[in-house]
Amino acid sequence: MKVVALNIGKPITVEYNGKALTTGIFKKPSLEPVFLGKLNFEGDGQADLVNHGGADKAVCVYPYEHYVYWEETISKDLGSSAFGENLTLQGMLEPDIHIGDIYQVGEAVVQVSQPREPCFKVAKKHGVPDLALQVQNTGYTGYYFRVLKEGLVQADSKVQLIEKDSNQISIQFANNIMHHDKSNREAIQQILAVEALSDSWRETFMKRLAKMETDQKTQLKETH
Repeated sequence: MKVVALNIGKPITVEYNGKALTTGIFKKPSLEPVFLGKLNFEGDGQADLVNHGGADKAVCVYPYEHYVYWEETISKDLGSSAFGENLTLQGMLEPDIHIGDIYQVGEAVVQVSQPREPCFKVAKKHGVPDLALQVQNTGYTGYYFRVLKEGLVQADSKVQLIEKDSNQISIQFANNIMHHDKSNREAIQQILAVEALSDSWRETFMKRLAKMETDQKTQLKETH
């Protein structure tokens, strides 16, 4: 497991569908060590702070192995930070990474908090209108780290597993329940049992469970 690329960048404004769009997806690789704080890498930033950034999403990660698939699929050389990720990592794919897993990356210690949810800005960057949906459907989404210990990280830093979460809820599994097997009550409860789950995903799943309960009660009333 290792860092292939470390990417940072402040938001810039581009044109999208005839309108100005401010986005932090256009990041550039850094060959120098960069300090990772609780909220982000020094010199990095997000434009949409409602859906991006914050303590639970301090570091955006994407697996290096997926690059070959996407370059063949969209017939394009992707370059660096193709999905706006801060860290392009090798040897850390979605089926093998669990929410709550703790890793050391360079001097920093980080914890997996949730899968990454691709937005339309990925499509804008590459000129492929349905790319965000394609990413979601393949499960090749990447994921987020929260920062447990600040420190310097660089492009060739090694990644070491410190602790695996006992619940063993993989990024792949969480993605499947969020986007496909949406009414799987047992699976949702399993995911909610993970203490390290991000606040935003916890809220989404709790709302989904509550709606399922309400719908069930409504159906019972209608049958009596």
